[in-house]
Amino acid sequence: MRIGVSGPHGTGKTTLVHELCFCFTELTPIEEPYVLLEEDGHDFEYPPSHADYRAQLTRSIHLLTTEPDGSVFDRTPLDFLAYLSATGLDIESSTDTAAARKALATLDLLVLVPITPDTERLLPPAEMLSLRHAVDDTLLELAYTDSLDLLANIPMLELTVPLPDRIETIAAMIR
Repeated sequence: MRIGVSGPHGTGKTTLVHELCFCFTELTPIEEPYVLLEEDGHDFEYPPSHADYRAQLTRSIHLLTTEPDGSVFDRTPLDFLAYLSATGLDIESSTDTAAARKALATLDLLVLVPITPDTERLLPPAEMLSLRHAVDDTLLELAYTDSLDLLANIPMLELTVPLPDRIETIAAMIR
């Protein structure tokens, strides 16, 4: 089983990945590209630039195509395509959507973690709120319209349930 977790910043993706791997010990969390790039010395702008999002997209594609079965990915290429699009880039003409499609095809499940009333009420306040909401809208549009044919035959689960019910909802899907 290979699970990708996607959503805008501040929706509890990283916590969810680690909780899922704690409950299912055969699963291994894969850190998000931002953290890995920072560890490698990448100096991110604030707010992140298109080059920063492209670097994360490239790392995400690499992770999805090289990490073993049993991995749970904190972010997927879909995230970075959404960030690039939400910040004004035409992703169809300026990114390698074929590589993103190939990487995403390695997933057995894509978990979408959108902004919900619970995330707004129970999680710490997020930064860059307008970007966060634009990414949320763009990510859901990319996922559900799939106009770039990125997600053919990949089961998706949108987590709109209360935060305490997220793991059980995913568990029911993967059983």
